[in-house]
Amino acid sequence: MNGYSDGYWWSKDGLRLHYRDYPGREDRPPILCFPGLTRNVRDYEGLAERLAGEWRVILVEFRGRGESAYAKDPMTYVPLTYLQDVDALIDELKIDKFVAVGTSLGGIVTMLLAATDAGKLAGAVLNDVGPDLEASGLARIRTYVGKAVQHPTWMHAARGVQEGNVDCYPGFGIEDWLKMAKRLYRLNSSGRIVLDYDMKIAEPFRVPGNEAGPDMWPTLDGLKGKPMLVVRGEKSDILSPATAEKMIAYVPGAALVTVAGTGHAPTLEEPEVVKAIDKLLAKVAKATMAA
Repeated sequence: MNGYSDGYWWSKDGLRLHYRDYPGREDRPPILCFPGLTRNVRDYEGLAERLAGEWRVILVEFRGRGESAYAKDPMTYVPLTYLQDVDALIDELKIDKFVAVGTSLGGIVTMLLAATDAGKLAGAVLNDVGPDLEASGLARIRTYVGKAVQHPTWMHAARGVQEGNVDCYPGFGIEDWLKMAKRLYRLNSSGRIVLDYDMKIAEPFRVPGNEAGPDMWPTLDGLKGKPMLVVRGEKSDILSPATAEKMIAYVPGAALVTVAGTGHAPTLEEPEVVKAIDKLLAKVAKATMAA
């Protein structure tokens, strides 16, 4: 028994999208997890397996990743379209209230949900992302996103992942790199190990001036008065210490956990993060009982 079921829903523009559903208590709001730019549902396996049973955990796979269909128009690989896709899933599953967990791009989608549907949010975890993103980190992401990479064996893939990420996860051993490779890559029909996303997700990044997006700070207004946790990698080049501190000041009562020695982005399986997520969920559970 794998502990979850696979579910599918349709986007407004006719794409069949995928999620994993780990069952849990029905008297609590479910937890919806949104992955980073090049990631998929496997990124949240550790968190879901730990929380399932006590909490229903739904891992969302954005269009163009994993088992979700690839978009016909690459310019739909943008946060506002992901938001519309998530809204369609929330409607499909008839979810009244939920806790959002978002890593990087997934955190941007979480902030947009806070701006457009704050009433449904019972709490939020923003993992290594905020209303202001560091230019150096975005430049680094541009160097690799959308570049097709393949390997002959899983060990080759693990070594490749290690080479590109050793600064972010200095404490990782080969088992960790292998686990990360199996989350990032898939085996294709030719027996090669390839990245598990549509290379065209990089295309919106190449549009000149697309960095100058809307001011995202007002999105955090939707999280005021709700449990909020900001997780930051100490060596992150996406979320600066100043932005993280400003977020905590902006949302009174919000918590900040900085993961020592780690870059973008923490795995959410670090002991200090596990403790902070459990604390946030205890607040959600208490508020749900009181409602």
